[in-house]
Amino acid sequence: MIDFPDFYHEWADAHVFFHPLGQPRTGEDPLAEQTAQWWQRLVHETPNGELLVRNSLFDALTRGTRLHLLHVTHALEQINEHGVLYPSGGCLVGSVYCSPLTSEGDGYRMHNLGEYVLTKEAPAFVKKIGNLAGPPTPLIVEINLPPDAYRGLAGIDYLRLGEIHLQIFLHLEYLLSKAERHRLRETIVSRVKNSTAFLALSTAISHDQADVPAETFLRVLDETIGRLPILGYLYFETLAEYLMLHSTTERTQRLKDAGEMNNWLYKEMLFAAFPGMAGRFDLTKFRPSPKGLACLLRQVDDTLDPDHAMRYLVERLCFLVHARLFSPYASPDDWHRTRWEFDELRKRVAPLIGHLIHRELRTFGRYPDFYFYFDQYKALQAWNYWNHMDIVTPFNGTIPKGEVGINPAYPNLDYRIFRAELTGPGVLRPVEPLDLTIAPRLVDIKYTLMRNNRWNPESAMNHGAGIPGQRPAGERPASAGLDS
Repeated sequence: MIDFPDFYHEWADAHVFFHPLGQPRTGEDPLAEQTAQWWQRLVHETPNGELLVRNSLFDALTRGTRLHLLHVTHALEQINEHGVLYPSGGCLVGSVYCSPLTSEGDGYRMHNLGEYVLTKEAPAFVKKIGNLAGPPTPLIVEINLPPDAYRGLAGIDYLRLGEIHLQIFLHLEYLLSKAERHRLRETIVSRVKNSTAFLALSTAISHDQADVPAETFLRVLDETIGRLPILGYLYFETLAEYLMLHSTTERTQRLKDAGEMNNWLYKEMLFAAFPGMAGRFDLTKFRPSPKGLACLLRQVDDTLDPDHAMRYLVERLCFLVHARLFSPYASPDDWHRTRWEFDELRKRVAPLIGHLIHRELRTFGRYPDFYFYFDQYKALQAWNYWNHMDIVTPFNGTIPKGEVGINPAYPNLDYRIFRAELTGPGVLRPVEPLDLTIAPRLVDIKYTLMRNNRWNPESAMNHGAGIPGQRPAGERPASAGLDS
């Protein structure tokens, strides 16, 4: 029997509560003043900031009693054979990854995020895998919301899960051998100790308003991502945020009028810089060349000012490093006085340690056997919190760009699933009801695309692994989000 410690407060703090008349409420926050300043800046001082408070995703979640969502799979034959659609880890923790649909005539218009996944990203993934994958197939999930479903807006922010990762490890660490525990702790300490140049630099900028050239900061960041992989996620999310909030292209404006952020911007940027990431969103490898960043931005959107973008990246990243990776109220100064021991570091950078542990465990040869205990355990906690809150469809609260999931453990979940077909640009029509059950159990890592010493492409394909909704915990779905 699994012994559950009470992580209720930690899960509440990992959610962003969006309020239409003000900034998101995130509970007790020692950086409350800076957080408020950033919220003011993002919402009111960017061309598309109003989408942070009013957008089509929020409309779908708060109005009406029925939702229609798009889920994309390349393994429909295997899913039909077993009759089960499993959730997966990632930016939405343990839900079935989807994007919104809007009723239009006898069909449904896709959100631009879902359209990109179905028509661009999924085909690129299938081409990469070859005949081991089936064709990308859109599924429409129709959900009837119960009367007591939560009607507020509480989005999960995976960048806030560091403390939860750490607490789960401390609760389950004796599943590892003594040698593995020692190796893990020593590795984590070494990674942080050898990254103090970046941590001190970000402190100087965010706390002391040090004037540091953007090129210098980005170079040090690039050198540090290999030691602190979570920085790759922070970097990506910050750059994606900048693109979506500052773009003024005709397409971006058209999507804004429809209440959508332009997801194509960051996806085109990602695959232009890292074409090998199609279908395998590993943001620990997100390290665009500091010298080539300006050129990359112009390639994606020539309406942007690269100099402004790089200054923004420096300020925003330094804030997020302290807001997401440092322990509350911990002093970010005096690294030279640090006692380099695991328990001492927990007092200063507990969330950072949690993110590093979650990533480091994947290098252990026995990690596929630990998957249930660590990631399923985390999913159980998320489901427990969502059910307490009556959250049927959690969404990515890092930024509300259109990523929404289905809580597979919600009691008496009322849904129907249909195979769909494209009937026109961006429009789907349901063509066949499917007899599928959404099960509250993560897809086994041995059958996902996270490579390990037992993995092989054929077994992965035969068990329905792959793109959105069937992805490994901790890797971003081929359709967006991320888990650290």
